[in-house]
Amino acid sequence: MTVRPCRRACLDLLPRYLVSWGTAGPWIPYIGTDGAWRNASVCGCSGDCSCGELCEIYLPGPVYDVVSVQEGAVVLPATAYRVDNSGDLVRLDGACWPSCQDMAAAIGEPDTLAVTYRTGLQLDESATAAVSELTCHLLKGCGGSCGCAAAGRNVNKVTRQGLQLEMADPTLIYSEGRTGLPLCDLWLAAVNPYRLTSASRVYSPDLRRPRIQRAP
Repeated sequence: MTVRPCRRACLDLLPRYLVSWGTAGPWIPYIGTDGAWRNASVCGCSGDCSCGELCEIYLPGPVYDVVSVQEGAVVLPATAYRVDNSGDLVRLDGACWPSCQDMAAAIGEPDTLAVTYRTGLQLDESATAAVSELTCHLLKGCGGSCGCAAAGRNVNKVTRQGLQLEMADPTLIYSEGRTGLPLCDLWLAAVNPYRLTSASRVYSPDLRRPRIQRAP
């Protein structure tokens, strides 16, 4: 996806009723978790492990990789930024992300910033094996030949030349969130032991999400 993000500032981490963007100037006083008064800068944030301010923007993730970062007409090299956590894009070349941009202008024009990236998680060896088993199973079902793995899943009992085979009910397997494939089911049980139908999400009204152009 391609987003038009706004730079993250320390004030994003504070409740909105404590600060006012238009009246306090470049420094905002606040009380830290230890009870001490400090000044929050609107120009960046000092993290828990950072001695100085970090210039970063937030990308809804998880971020798999960053395809390109375009500031105006310039495409920044990959060495000019890095991704922390699941979606914090940190500037590394000594400059900082622009504090605002012209949202009415097209990407590539002056005073614009666009980040193109892919979402997702990198697969480990067990996930690769599970996906490979599922892909092989689906490919076998495309030919329609007798005896393939996909065709055998639609029956519960087979009797042939005195040999009787009774198979698990496929509707029961699917209702339990399983596939009937050993590697796939082992991997699903490891990463989703409680069989959740979707990942949990937490939404914050104080989080400013980047703008995404939908049309044209």
